[in-house]
Amino acid sequence: MNHQPLDTTTNTFFPHVSVVMPIYNGEEGLPDLISCLLAQTYPKQQVEYLLVDNNSSDRTRTFLETAAENCPITIRPLSEKQIQSSYAARNTGIRAAKSEIIAFTDADCRPQHQWLEALVQPFVKQDVTIVAGEIAALPGKTLLEQYADRQDTLSQKHTLAHKFCPYGQTANLAIRRIAFEKVGLFRPYLTTGGDADMCWRILRENIGRLEFSPTAIVQHRHRATLKELENQWRRYGRSNRYLHELHGIELMRETTAKEYGYLLLRWLLKEIPKNSLQAIARKASLVDLLSTPIGLFTRLARYSGQKDAQLPEKAKIIDWL
Repeated sequence: MNHQPLDTTTNTFFPHVSVVMPIYNGEEGLPDLISCLLAQTYPKQQVEYLLVDNNSSDRTRTFLETAAENCPITIRPLSEKQIQSSYAARNTGIRAAKSEIIAFTDADCRPQHQWLEALVQPFVKQDVTIVAGEIAALPGKTLLEQYADRQDTLSQKHTLAHKFCPYGQTANLAIRRIAFEKVGLFRPYLTTGGDADMCWRILRENIGRLEFSPTAIVQHRHRATLKELENQWRRYGRSNRYLHELHGIELMRETTAKEYGYLLLRWLLKEIPKNSLQAIARKASLVDLLSTPIGLFTRLARYSGQKDAQLPEKAKIIDWL
C-alpha cells in the first residue's frame, strides 16, 4: 500500500480519460477554469470533462451549457440535484464517464498545462490503481495565505504520509474505473473525508498501488481570512472524527491549557526576540513572527471540529455503479 514517486519520462501513453469536477456556485471562477482546461497538453480528442453542477443558485449551469457548445474540448454538463454533496456530484460524474481512467479536480483549482498528462502517465503500469498529483498554492498576498504557503497546508505530502494509510485528495486524483466497480463509489452523504475513505477502501482490498506524480500540479488559493481559516481546520477536525468512526483511525489529542500556555510563553520570550532581530536584518518576515499563534489557532479549530462532529447515519452509505 506504499506510494511511490513517479520517475518522469517522455510520455507516449494517452488513453481516453474522463475528468470529473463537482461545482457549486462556481460561475465567477469558471472562465479561468475553462482556460486551464483548454491549455492542457493532453490530446483533446482523448479526454472528456464532466462538470457536475451540484444544485447551484447562480448561473453555473447556463455557463456550462454555453461552454459545452462553444469550446473545442469535450465538456459534458451534468447535474446532481438530489444530494448537496461534492461526493454525490462526483458519483454522478463517475456514472456518466466513458473512460477506464477517471481523474478528479475541483472547480476552484487551476490545473497547470501538463497536469493531466503527468497525472495519467503512471497508469501505464498495470498495478497502479490510484495516482495523486501535487496541490500548490496560487500566489497570495495576505498574512494567512503566506503562512499556509510556508506550511504547505494543501500539499499531498501530508496525506501521502498519513500514519494510518496514504491517500490522495480529490483536488488532484485519478482512479481506475475497476476500483469503483469492486469497492463502490464515494459515500454520497459524507461532507468531508471522502477522498481518504475511498483510497483506503481501494488500497485495503489490494486492488492496486497508489503512486505520486509530483509534476501533475493543480493550484489552489489558500484561505485569506481568520474565519475561512477556522472553517478549513474545523473541517479537517470533522474529517478526523468521521474517519475514526469509519476506519478506526486515531483521534487528535486535546492540547491542554498548560501546553498552550507553555507554547505562547516560549513564543513571547524566545521566538519574538529572535525573529525580530532577523526581521530587522531582513532575514525574517511577519509570518515568522506570528507563526506560533496562527498554528495554535488552527490546532484549536481542528480539535473543536473533531469534538463537535458526529457522523450522520446516512454517511455510512456507499453508492454503487
